[in-house]
Amino acid sequence: MEIANHPCFNKSAHGKFGRVHLPVAPRCNIQCKFCNRKFDCVSESRPGVTSGLLSPRQAMAYLEKVFKIKKHISVVGIAGPGDPFANPEETMETLRLVRAAYPETMLCVATNGLAILPYVDELGELSVSHVTVTVNAVDPAIGENIYSWVRHNKRVLRAGEGAALLLENQLAAIEALKKKNIVVKINSIILPGVNDGHIRAVAEKMASLHVDLMNCVPYHPAAGSTFENLEEPSRDVVDGIREKAGEFIPQMRHCTRCRADAVGLLGEAPDRNLMDVLKTCSEEKPVNAKPRTESPLRRNVAVASMEGVFINQHLGEAPRLLVYGEQDGVVTLLGARYTPDPGDGEKRWAQLAMTFSDCHTFLVSGIGETPRRALAAAGIEALTVEGLIDEVVTAVMKGESLRHLIKRAVSTCGGGRPGGGGGCC
Repeated sequence: MEIANHPCFNKSAHGKFGRVHLPVAPRCNIQCKFCNRKFDCVSESRPGVTSGLLSPRQAMAYLEKVFKIKKHISVVGIAGPGDPFANPEETMETLRLVRAAYPETMLCVATNGLAILPYVDELGELSVSHVTVTVNAVDPAIGENIYSWVRHNKRVLRAGEGAALLLENQLAAIEALKKKNIVVKINSIILPGVNDGHIRAVAEKMASLHVDLMNCVPYHPAAGSTFENLEEPSRDVVDGIREKAGEFIPQMRHCTRCRADAVGLLGEAPDRNLMDVLKTCSEEKPVNAKPRTESPLRRNVAVASMEGVFINQHLGEAPRLLVYGEQDGVVTLLGARYTPDPGDGEKRWAQLAMTFSDCHTFLVSGIGETPRRALAAAGIEALTVEGLIDEVVTAVMKGESLRHLIKRAVSTCGGGRPGGGGGCC
């Protein structure tokens, strides 16, 4: 393993060696005001975007195909589309499998740092060589303006309290990573008028923790985010910030703001062929999966969620649903499944019902009458509710009342007009 061949951490390597990101981590434990994660958006190249979600076993099948098609891949990373350690079981199992199958390949993860600390020892044992932590502020008062909420140990913390906890955990994690001799890079998103005058202080603090590299990333507007109207900083502004931060810590200047399913050399256009390969792998059944019977028992619940914490997505706008069920008496996330592409009218909803035939309930923030009728005909109840996924799913599983969570006024897609743009009429 030659750690100097990491294309993100070493500029001289980025034109010779490539990377592959395995999108096995759909859930996120913080909501950044600059982020709006989308799935299956092939036209965008930014963090949080992927053409498919993989289980650890599916990721291995995909990786085998990648190595056959793309040469000079030196590093396998996990960078979302959520946060790796909001999905620790999937993340750690994937890292173990890759290390066992490809012992000479570098392993890398990119995280917000909130929940990585309990896994640092095992990361060291697996010879994970590089970790990127996104640190946008070292002052909770500034962080309060960057994050909407932080979820930790099943508690959702708002604004200042969440930003303070995030920072505390980030600093502890970085210190622990460096003690394991893991190369650490810091990403700091430059948000004009929010933290652009604070990046130098971030660099100074990170230098005191012996961080190896810093990437000052210019904000890129994301439609649908709180900061969607914030202007992208100019090249001169970015260069000036990097110069000031460079007084304390070496700067990365060749970042391409990679997708969560990025593959190949930095700066290469997304490979449509590999996107199709990824999607195909994401739909494959595990080798040892038990075949589904013709009349499966409906034990599970499907949830429409944008970030994996709240029930906050309209069924017609959900590219995938999260499936929850009981394992050993504990309600847990079983995985994510794609919904059928928009179009085909009622056939779409009949296909959806078949795809989720093991589910008795859909939890959504909105639904049109056509899909509601189609699901009801298949024996699936669709509830328009709001709240934390864990709490609502647990209540459904226990048969408890959801009266206090039911949304009283629910609009149909497109304002009730066929073809109104919601994709569910």
